[in-house]
Amino acid sequence: MPSDYTLFPAVNDFLVKMLDFHLEHARALTRRQFFCQTSLSLGAVALGGLLSRDGYAGVAPALKTANPLAPRKPHFAPKAKSIIYLDMSGAPPSLDMFDWKPKLAELNLKPCPEELLKGQRFAFIKGVPKMLGSPYKFAQYGSSGAWVSELLPHFTEIVDDVALIRSMWTDQFNHAPAELFIYTGSARAGAASMGSWLTYGLGTENQDLPGFVVLLSGGTDPTGGKSLWGSGFLPSVYQGVQCRSAGEPILFANNPAGMDRSSRRRTLDALDKLDEIEAKQCGDPETVTRIAQYELAYRMQISVPEVFDISKEPKDIHEMYGTKPGEASFANNCLLARRLVERGVRHVQLYDWGWDIHGTGPGDDLLNQFPKKCRDVDRACAALVRDLKQRGLLEETLVIWGGEFGRTPMNEARGGSMFLGRDHHPHCFTIWMAGGGIQPGIVYGETDELGYGVVKDKVSVRDLQTTILHLMGLDAHQLSYRFQGLNQRLIGPAEEGELVRGILA
Repeated sequence: MPSDYTLFPAVNDFLVKMLDFHLEHARALTRRQFFCQTSLSLGAVALGGLLSRDGYAGVAPALKTANPLAPRKPHFAPKAKSIIYLDMSGAPPSLDMFDWKPKLAELNLKPCPEELLKGQRFAFIKGVPKMLGSPYKFAQYGSSGAWVSELLPHFTEIVDDVALIRSMWTDQFNHAPAELFIYTGSARAGAASMGSWLTYGLGTENQDLPGFVVLLSGGTDPTGGKSLWGSGFLPSVYQGVQCRSAGEPILFANNPAGMDRSSRRRTLDALDKLDEIEAKQCGDPETVTRIAQYELAYRMQISVPEVFDISKEPKDIHEMYGTKPGEASFANNCLLARRLVERGVRHVQLYDWGWDIHGTGPGDDLLNQFPKKCRDVDRACAALVRDLKQRGLLEETLVIWGGEFGRTPMNEARGGSMFLGRDHHPHCFTIWMAGGGIQPGIVYGETDELGYGVVKDKVSVRDLQTTILHLMGLDAHQLSYRFQGLNQRLIGPAEEGELVRGILA
């Protein structure tokens, strides 16, 4: 058995060899790098070509000049420059807000007709449920004579500025898949979100702010989680940046203790040089993303505090929105959304959680929780549209309000609950849109007399996505990104998605 000392020569030889091993051969030994660099067969060449086309090799742009978020020309002249999407996570009940059904009121608490149940499945309803007319009064407003619930008094003031679309439908009836489907084009996590597609296709006008900002209210994330604003297979520079309306807007963006701005600048300059070397050697787009994100974070240290300080807004604006500086609220987020698009942010996504009105208890029923949610958003939504309009921004800002699917015209009564609520319903629901090329003051589409299905001018999720991209100057069938051998698109691989011309100005 040799002594420990006899091992020293072998250790020395090993260390010398390791030191001589060039850095270029040690970097990023991923599976793809291994197959690309170690195989001597023609198969490696083919694989390298496939990886290049799929966005994993040789795609780094010319450094020092290329900016992945720089403004880019659209496919054609756009109607809108930016989007504010107001998502009511949990699916608000259209039958109690925008879709008045006198026949449903006549059948209130009577057994559901058998023809509505044949071949259907519901998330929670069992047996033969009872029909549920809305417990709230409706009246007609505006030039279109749109029916609006008494729970939305402020919305009645902007009826002539919006297009009510009562004929939306989806093929998903659970929350997370339905939200993912609307905002990423796929019911499964991993696809690129709508805001990511927009910043990928158009860039953003303000280089000191993120191109895609996400604001949350309601106490928690939407059911679909952070994948709803993820970049998926797109470079991560295009993912949404979650900000807060109270406290520090973006966590960890400020300099740590002991580092001033000049020290941060020197650190970033050194990191940029190292990343540029890595990008030239590896061709990984995520390296370019790191450079862009470091620089954006540095610029945001100055720009973000100013944008998010809503205390500077005049008193009449706070009264109009119902905002209270320093609080986390949907109203504050609406005002922030206006301030962001005013400064050139491309896409602002607001998620307000708490609209899952099943009626299992007072925390999710039609008579207690639902009126509270309406009060939370009604005033601020109307204020946002009015504020954009008075500033001349509504014509170039597309505002969208809606949830992920509809609610049943039947009472759920899960487990014998005595509280009123509605189950998930994919066959029809209502959204509204305003500004940015939308025809104002119209009601588009129609549901049957019970609000169970669409009978006129159906609008699918793919149609909605196609129309949104069109208003931003992008052809949904042409906007794509090569990944895993396919030209990935927001509207999916099939020839789906038609322009909803009836709502266009």
